[in-house]
Amino acid sequence: MARYVEQNNSRRMAVFGAIIGFHLLLVYGLVSGLARKVVEVVAPPLVTDIIEEIKPEDKPPPPPPPQMERPPVQVPPPDVVIDIPMETQTTAISNVTDKPAPAVVAPPAPRVVMAPAKIGRMPSSEDYYPAASKRAEEQGSATVRVCVDAKGKLLGDPQVAQSSGFPRLDEGAVKLARAGRYQPGTANGQPQEQSCVSFRVKFEIK
Repeated sequence: MARYVEQNNSRRMAVFGAIIGFHLLLVYGLVSGLARKVVEVVAPPLVTDIIEEIKPEDKPPPPPPPQMERPPVQVPPPDVVIDIPMETQTTAISNVTDKPAPAVVAPPAPRVVMAPAKIGRMPSSEDYYPAASKRAEEQGSATVRVCVDAKGKLLGDPQVAQSSGFPRLDEGAVKLARAGRYQPGTANGQPQEQSCVSFRVKFEIK
């Protein structure tokens, strides 16, 4: 039993001494540069080459294909057939007369019956006799012209067609005509858009 223990101790010492020796060799190799040589032999240094990228050259575009001249297209003219009527000869005797053709008589134009404007209700000249004219004993007659529309309304102010010789009497005649009532003139019974009438206004001291 004691011998077996001694054998085990001797083995342990041998293994321990081998481990120590291996570590010593490893340290020695690191110090002496052996490890670097081993690394250089095992793994040679990497060599890198820089390769420039070759850019493709820009080639000019190919020339356009030559244009071939096309011959003109000839269109044949259309066939046109013209039918020319043939003169036919006949032995029939045509009706020939020397009588003149009857004259075309135009129908008579419709007759238009015109009627002038009419005086309807008219005030008394005594109401429009100017007082100054009475005091001055001015007397006379003035002719007034009045135009009305289709409804009998005045178209503007009455106009003095012939003077009485006194401006005040003429003005009184215009006022009297403006106050009067009128009927429009007619054409075939229809009222006209404009019709006129003239009448005389007499101023006399009674």
